[in-house]
Amino acid sequence: MLQMDGYDDCIAGVCTRFGSMPILIYDRSKVIRRLESDGMSRDDAEEHFEFNMLGSWVGEDTPAFLEPYVAERSE
Repeated sequence: MLQMDGYDDCIAGVCTRFGSMPILIYDRSKVIRRLESDGMSRDDAEEHFEFNMLGSWVGEDTPAFLEPYVAERSE
């Protein structure tokens, strides 16, 4: 599995599915907070993440990023 250097504490888990190799899943909010702690503003961290991390494809082992799913409640 391909790892992002220096972001081990942002790993949320491993994704497995039929017919594919397992890949690492990173917690998007933790990655953003890490970029901010490295001195980036929130906007710069978001832009850096979108372009340099989410926007990178390095093959089938490319990590993925988790965002919480919040279901709408029916009342």
